[in-house]
Amino acid sequence: MSELELSIAIEELLVERNPRNMQVARSALEPGYYLRAARYLEGIGGNVIIGTGFPVNGTFETDGPVGAIALYDTLEALGANPILACGPPLSDSLEDGYRVLKLAAPDLDSAGQEAQQQLERLQPTAVVSIERPGLAADGRYYNMRGEDITDRAAFFDPYVDGASCPTIAVGDGGNEIGMGNIASAIKELDINASITGCDVLLVADVSNWGAYGLIALLAVWAQEDLLAKVSPVNILDYLSARGSVDGVTRENTLTEDGLEAEEGLRVIRELRILTGFLEG
Repeated sequence: MSELELSIAIEELLVERNPRNMQVARSALEPGYYLRAARYLEGIGGNVIIGTGFPVNGTFETDGPVGAIALYDTLEALGANPILACGPPLSDSLEDGYRVLKLAAPDLDSAGQEAQQQLERLQPTAVVSIERPGLAADGRYYNMRGEDITDRAAFFDPYVDGASCPTIAVGDGGNEIGMGNIASAIKELDINASITGCDVLLVADVSNWGAYGLIALLAVWAQEDLLAKVSPVNILDYLSARGSVDGVTRENTLTEDGLEAEEGLRVIRELRILTGFLEG
């Protein structure tokens, strides 16, 4: 199997459930998008900013942070210096175990200034967004229910827009950073679509799984079964103890987007089979 064929197989796997019409999004993307994104991370060093965190009620959802932490741990093991960028309360919850860049700007204008200062200070080699709210055409943030969450969302779009390094974004619904790349393709979906784009957009049925797709390709090049070290259940345990909720049920459970943790484990297993680290 060629690298392009492997990427396409990963892309098919990650949208096979299709609960939020991400097969529509996938059809608008040139095949091989996971390969193109992973190439930006191959052998990467320096600071890699990973933005995540989607507000649900007064806390944060499990989809996004699980994948961000998995990618953080992987990139750190491969020699990079990852930093998790998020707003409170997630930023406060992660500070005891990870390098955190707190998104603290109160409005979009000041967020632009904050992003410019932090990008100049950190000089990132890549900026990755995993399940981050993306600005809609009216300059507001919305969840999948159509609720305005601007006051609780924090601002990461300026980091993606202002970066001089490669930018990668993962989404699973259409209202996330990066979906501006395929705005015309998703305009009929029942969402307040994001207009923020990126260099490479990745789609998956659950955004956490997009991180696993990237790790799968990095594992091939590293010749190491990196996904064997990823434990979604342990990460969910860690986040649950800090107040996370499922984005669909809004309950503090070890689930992601209404799916049991076993579904994420199944995806990891299938990716390990595809990459030859596990027998089918």
